[in-house]
Amino acid sequence: MRTTIVHAPIDAAALMAEVARNSNGATVLFVGTVRDLNDGRPVNGMEYTAYRSMAEREMADIAHEAATRFGTMDIVVEHRIGVLELGEASVVIAVAHPHRGEAYDASRYVIEQLKQRVPIWKLEQYEDGTREWVSAGSGKREEGSGPIGTHLDADDDSVVEAR
Repeated sequence: MRTTIVHAPIDAAALMAEVARNSNGATVLFVGTVRDLNDGRPVNGMEYTAYRSMAEREMADIAHEAATRFGTMDIVVEHRIGVLELGEASVVIAVAHPHRGEAYDASRYVIEQLKQRVPIWKLEQYEDGTREWVSAGSGKREEGSGPIGTHLDADDDSVVEAR
């Protein structure tokens, strides 16, 4: 089991290989990507920011919960931060289990909990040049959903002015 936050593109095939075992009959791969439309507005990119130390702890807790609940230690989660282009993977979750139902359930549990609990924020960049914080869970702008006016620096957890 492994969870981490990364700056570089995520290699989904490497994550699948990491959870591969002869005892597993199912591997589920979830890849969340930057899409070109949100709430009816054309998007041309995304910037992810995190309170890194807290986010990594919470991601690890979620993976441990899923492992206990669904009976597999074969779980790997990587979430990317920084500026991403359309189509790039922002989060990849690989789960393997002897049975498909538990693999699917564990993967869904991880992504749903990640969206609710992990302090990672996204700043959407729209084609008209505007940028707007959106709630990670709903895809819609919400007051208090992101670090409005300031954000936590992804490398050292300090507060810096938003760009």
